[in-house]
Amino acid sequence: MTVVPKTLNPLQLVADRWQPTARFVRRAALGAVVMAVIIVVTGGAVRLTQSGLGCPTWPTCTEDSLTPTPAMGINGIIEFTNRMLTYVLCAVVGVAIVAARARAPHRRPLTRLGWAQFWVIASNGVIGGITVLTGLNPYVVASHFLAATTLLTIAVVMWHRTGEGDETPRDLVARPVRQLSWVLVAATALLIVAGTVVTGSGKHAGDASKHIHRIPLDWHQITQLHVDFVFVVLGLTIALWFVLRAVQAPATAVRRVAELLVVLLLQGVVGYVQYFNDSPEIVVGAHLFGSCLVWIAVLRVPLSLRERGEAAGLRTPGQPSGDHEALAGQPAAAAAGR
Repeated sequence: MTVVPKTLNPLQLVADRWQPTARFVRRAALGAVVMAVIIVVTGGAVRLTQSGLGCPTWPTCTEDSLTPTPAMGINGIIEFTNRMLTYVLCAVVGVAIVAARARAPHRRPLTRLGWAQFWVIASNGVIGGITVLTGLNPYVVASHFLAATTLLTIAVVMWHRTGEGDETPRDLVARPVRQLSWVLVAATALLIVAGTVVTGSGKHAGDASKHIHRIPLDWHQITQLHVDFVFVVLGLTIALWFVLRAVQAPATAVRRVAELLVVLLLQGVVGYVQYFNDSPEIVVGAHLFGSCLVWIAVLRVPLSLRERGEAAGLRTPGQPSGDHEALAGQPAAAAAGR
């Protein structure tokens, strides 16, 4: 009888020889979140230092060189360094994928979220190349940023999922309250999209040596629209905080909304400083970093309004279960739903 050898799966081979702890998997997922933020901020630094066309072509840096030449100066180095950080990002996400796959028992949703990050990185690398080849077209630049935000979204979800189990999601508050949290997420997404339009029509085109096409809209009017969305998001955040307090929601959920409120207020201060000082580069960079923190904070709000049990291996012996806060809010949530 002929024995057919099993197909060799490299990830399975790793899993047969290495068993990472649940904490390692969680930290690897957090590392992917951190790198997603770094890639956004460094991408902004490329634009703010006028280095968007530091490497004038893609995938090589010049027609004849993979790397920048001395004649290209600091702009070429900045642009090329940002390109190389993509490989660091891939490596960090790769560690998260391998760790999630090797962890026993295997949690397929975590692996899928890791691979989703990898494919977003690959596709956004192509978008970045198109950005260069189109001479920093503002619409392509905006799509490049939004793809990076998509990557950050998936990374945050994976990080959160490493801290919970795989049971069927169970609401901790009444459905209208959860719906309000998703309205808040949608409004924040529109706020970020409006911010990309502000960038596309504003003064920081990304390269000072060439004529860069800009979005043909009045920058001050678009900025006002952006500010209007800020007030909408701020109002929804405050309203959700009061609602969660009224229905005696779990303390973790209330804390997540309070954290979002603090980040929004700090981001608002940075935004006003930026506007009234003619958008200095360092403040714009801080505002870009703040937008990542806002998005992370707002995503954690609806995720805190449901629970899926505990993730095996995260709790040290003798440590009380983290579900007591969540379960304490169940009677109030159920009453609010009736």
